[in-house]
Amino acid sequence: MLDITVHKIAHVVLMARELDRAEGELRAFIDRLTEEEQASLVAVMWIGRGSFEPEEIEEAKRTAYEEATTPCADYLIGTPHLSDHLENGLDALGLSAQDDEDELIRGG
Repeated sequence: MLDITVHKIAHVVLMARELDRAEGELRAFIDRLTEEEQASLVAVMWIGRGSFEPEEIEEAKRTAYEEATTPCADYLIGTPHLSDHLENGLDALGLSAQDDEDELIRGG
């Protein structure tokens, strides 16, 4: 279903919440992802904001991959409420980043 781990999405969620101090780190993290991981990340965000339904995940990933005209980090960082959309997208897909987020916060 996803070409990115929930753990990596949890990293993005946490950094997006602290964008004022973590933008450089978030940008570097997203830039290191593969194109497939970036497309999945965008697709989860789109599902979370209601642009696609959970059952349209493959179409959302394909659209994200085919229509990528700006660097993924620029696109995502410029998206209001990014962390909320990612968490909502995971929830809609029946996934949760909460355990991963807690682990990352604890430094695990």
